[in-house]
Amino acid sequence: MITLEDVKKNKEVDTYIRKGDEYLSAMGFTEHSYRHLDLVSNISGNVLKHLGYNERDVELASIAGYLHDIGNVVGRHDHGTAGAVIAFNILSKMGADPEEIAAIVSAIGNHEEEYGHPVSSISAALILGDKSDVHRSRVRNTEIATFDIHDRVNYAVQHSFLRVDEEQKAIILELEIDPEISGIMEYFEIFLVRMVMCRRAAAFLGRNFWLMVNGAKLL
Repeated sequence: MITLEDVKKNKEVDTYIRKGDEYLSAMGFTEHSYRHLDLVSNISGNVLKHLGYNERDVELASIAGYLHDIGNVVGRHDHGTAGAVIAFNILSKMGADPEEIAAIVSAIGNHEEEYGHPVSSISAALILGDKSDVHRSRVRNTEIATFDIHDRVNYAVQHSFLRVDEEQKAIILELEIDPEISGIMEYFEIFLVRMVMCRRAAAFLGRNFWLMVNGAKLL
């Protein structure tokens, strides 16, 4: 059985991650490299771990989290679908079990809000891991005066944490936003669809989804 470390050591994976983030940088997108992938991998695995899933499901969610943006090497449009195909080829050559390949590539292919759905526990965990990564460390642009709305909203988020609260049967995204940089309404303007997707993913896992901003429950 392949592991997350096996995937991280794979030369094709590393190359496509580096080049994909390089191409996104040229287009002005936020960071989609190792920081984002490691974080999404950790969160995706931890969601299932805290919900009591077995170790192998946790590992597969972590692998899906690490590979989910590999399709950016092709382009941003439909990168989930492209990433699923690329991951399929790499995992097949690595000798992964077909059942596990199916679990990983279906999660990758369903992680984007334009067309994705939580089709499994692994895909639901990946959606929650990916959509919860909003933070100022993702902003590449250092000229605040030239920020677009995505730069401004991400830069305004000083702290983000996805909490699995079993007592309240909820998965909670906790954000601290500097209102001097971006208002909460701007956050919803660009991320409302993502929050709806998180709610669906949490529901698939049998939990409610809450959004807490500066200590106040908004969803």
